[in-house]
Amino acid sequence: MVKIRLSRVGAKKQPYYRVVVADVESPRDGRIIENIGHYNPRTDPPTWVVDEDRARYWLSQGAQPTDAVARFLRTRGLLGEPGVEAAQDAEPVVVEAQDAELIVAEVQDAEPVEAEAQDTEPAEAEAQDTEPVVAEA
Repeated sequence: MVKIRLSRVGAKKQPYYRVVVADVESPRDGRIIENIGHYNPRTDPPTWVVDEDRARYWLSQGAQPTDAVARFLRTRGLLGEPGVEAAQDAEPVVVEAQDAELIVAEVQDAEPVEAEAQDTEPAEAEAQDTEPVVAEA
């Protein structure tokens, strides 16, 4: 499996990363397939530079971005929102008429949750009305 991930190249206490395409089994700073950009977290704001054409190519070939790279690609519009693709592929849920009637009956029979919340409100109001006692020295 191929991943698009960050590879650290900066000196000690001076991080600088390359955005690389690498095999999952290769080490973080080890053998890469292609360098497609870089990331500098030390600038204000942090600098991201990625060859968008190559990123699209590798995503089309099935490369999986890591979380950090995926967040950046989403901001650039190269990667869809999480869950959107899964929602499109999901099959619609079909509920039978008898099942729907049972669900509605269960919801109507359930006790309202608001009643419990109302019981705790007066205690909170009383606690807010009292002022803390400050001892003078």
